[in-house]
Amino acid sequence: MKIDLTDTTASKINKALVQGRRAVGTPAVGMVLTLVIVTDEENAYDALRAAGDASREHPSRTLVVIKRVSRSPRDRTGSRLDAEVRVGADAGTGETVILRLYGEVLNHAQSVVLPLLLPDAPVVAWWPVNAPTDPAKDPLGSLAQRRVTDTYAAEQPIQELTARAEAYTPGDTDLSWTRITPWRSMLAAALDQVACKVTAVEVEGEEFNPSCELLGMWLADRLDVPVKRSLSSGPGLTAVRMDTDGGPIVLDRADGSLATLSMRGQPDRAVALKRRETAELIAEELRRLDPDDTYASALKYGVDKLGEGVEEKTAPNAKDGSGNADGAEAGPAPAKKAAPAKKAAAK
Repeated sequence: MKIDLTDTTASKINKALVQGRRAVGTPAVGMVLTLVIVTDEENAYDALRAAGDASREHPSRTLVVIKRVSRSPRDRTGSRLDAEVRVGADAGTGETVILRLYGEVLNHAQSVVLPLLLPDAPVVAWWPVNAPTDPAKDPLGSLAQRRVTDTYAAEQPIQELTARAEAYTPGDTDLSWTRITPWRSMLAAALDQVACKVTAVEVEGEEFNPSCELLGMWLADRLDVPVKRSLSSGPGLTAVRMDTDGGPIVLDRADGSLATLSMRGQPDRAVALKRRETAELIAEELRRLDPDDTYASALKYGVDKLGEGVEEKTAPNAKDGSGNADGAEAGPAPAKKAAPAKKAAAK
């Protein structure tokens, strides 16, 4: 069921939600959280589709906030709120409210969203694109216990990682980090199978992919070893090679779907390591709403490393330390606290 409201208010939207639930016989008690999606008109459809798929695992009230740019100065001085309320089959397993904000109300989006939050339920804010530099200080981000961004969607992903580290607040997370969960799980499991000491690591992946940098930062932080960043044609992450005193450990995924794990003294093993859709990533992030300390540690470690790489090189390839330019390779990571190799636990 869909209910369209033009030039409306939060109070009328709440009444429409109650009316829609009564019409389709759907109770609200089954919803576990409120998901606030802040996006633009271009990306709203894909974000809403991903949220709808994720709602099968996490029934929620989804609020899509779309800030519309007014074309004329006269329109900018006014305010208008349009809404589309979806309940029942049109909203998956929860409720969906699409909010379109015009004029002055753009600067007060939190006043529109606050009355629509589910009472006594956690709030998650997600920016598919154009995330604020400091999500925790954003008016909408301040309402949420968990704030999800995606540096892969940024124009300069590696620089965006640096900004994220400087502004990090417990509760922040990144879908570029979520994408490497299977990689971290597989690498940690591989190290648990053999008694060895890792001496060096190489992370290979396509250019301008922050997931490659995040994986390298995590390995450098947890293993206290030099990490080399090399480029490939993709897709995404393609390989991780760990040099150990017991022989190399290689996790190679050339096609973006099936990987091969190679270890000395053991036969090569095929491992399912497909690239996941956004809906799967969001569903994973909604499973835990507590701060991700592992992400925080890796992110902050990487900023120091990337910063030193930029300072050391002044040529056109000055970004090589971050893997954000042709021929980019990160030099040995600066020494930090040592951590046992086998405790590089996955998220």
